[in-house]
Amino acid sequence: MLEENGLDEARVKKRLIDLREELQSLDDTSREAASTVELDQSRMGRLSRMDALQAQEISKESRRRRKQLIRRIEPALQRLVSGDYGICIDCDEDIAPARLEFDPTCTTCITCAGLRESS
Repeated sequence: MLEENGLDEARVKKRLIDLREELQSLDDTSREAASTVELDQSRMGRLSRMDALQAQEISKESRRRRKQLIRRIEPALQRLVSGDYGICIDCDEDIAPARLEFDPTCTTCITCAGLRESS
């Protein structure tokens, strides 16, 4: 199936593994940015604290999104092994190679993804 759509299984697997490692590395280095902001007014002005709180929230959301993507990589690797990678889980049609290039963890074709969003 993959080769028919112009996708190389080894390349897809390497991309998924590399992506997982990159995300885990980013997660490890960003923990400090998401740590609790100290509210000691004698050490930091009010605007600086507000900036620090905003940066903390941005970091937390980025971390949440990274973890969500990491959780989607393992099932994608399993679908690769089972031969189901690139097949829509809703309609059993092929997922467009461009869609898989953009997001190698996607599980639905563009039509079914649109139907899910409109529901």
